Amino acid sequence: MVSKQKIVENIPNVLKTVNLPTKFGKKIQGKVRDVHIVADKRIIITTDRQSAFDRILGHIPFKGQVLTQLSEFWFDKTKKIVTNHLIATPDPNTMVVRECQLIPVEMVVRGYLTGVTSTSTWTAYEKGERIIYGIKFPNGMKKNQKMQEPIITPTTKADIGKHDEKLTRKDIIKSKLLPEKLYKQMEKVSLTLFETGTKVCTKAGIILVDTKYEFGLYKNKLMLIDEIHTPDSSRFWKKDSYKERFKKGLEPENFDKEFLRIWFKEHGFSGEGKPPKMPDEFVVKVSQRYQKIYEMITGKKFKGDISGEVDKRVVKNLKQFFSF
Repeated sequence: MVSKQKIVENIPNVLKTVNLPTKFGKKIQGKVRDVHIVADKRIIITTDRQSAFDRILGHIPFKGQVLTQLSEFWFDKTKKIVTNHLIATPDPNTMVVRECQLIPVEMVVRGYLTGVTSTSTWTAYEKGERIIYGIKFPNGMKKNQKMQEPIITPTTKADIGKHDEKLTRKDIIKSKLLPEKLYKQMEKVSLTLFETGTKVCTKAGIILVDTKYEFGLYKNKLMLIDEIHTPDSSRFWKKDSYKERFKKGLEPENFDKEFLRIWFKEHGFSGEGKPPKMPDEFVVKVSQRYQKIYEMITGKKFKGDISGEVDKRVVKNLKQFFSF
């Protein structure tokens, strides 16, 4: 793990964005990633932008490197379940992937009743709803309780600045948003991915609470895209303390963005209005959490690039990869 001192030193050097030469084409900027399309390939540069509540809240040193390298690990682990879009990682912050036709539905798999966002199951349950995403929930459940089996709660794929909207299996099939056969394939693959992720995380002393998967079509073949089982797309809890803390009604110890969401909610921000600025001490803690989950899951020490000129390194490595 990168030392606290090095994290602080690199706060001014966070990767906010990268401006590639014009030969790489137009930049498409998402919440966290900068994207360029070159022929039949897509360049995904994962920056250090920190998002939550569908907003950009600041920047976290080494975050982009963790997300890229953790996704690379998981894509390799799950390639026998479903083909993914990864071609190469020519840079610690960058993936070169196959250009796919985006499927506009995010597959959110949940193993526990939890969350604080508007689309979370706990938010709806706490309000008294018992049919959520078309799924019936029993009375008497508590926050952070494990469900009998994982469920799928699909949402729309929102553009930057907009919120994801809830969907149900019935909505998707009835409206013909997706062909029924394709959606059922996505359901099966998503549950298998979640099962595999759960097994790997359990061995690492982690609970994979919930996660989202995104898919695309490449030559009419279903393909896993974006990222997989990262702290940005998943919720992770510490396994050995979960049961005791749940009995006491305490929040689980976590390694994901819930820590960040809770901090912002405590400081009066839940997605609307101007977000408060994160102090350096908190930025360090968030960076350490990203690095820690990488090390626990992969079993490898995280070695962040601390050169201080991340954007120049990305440009150099991409020029070499594409021979530009």
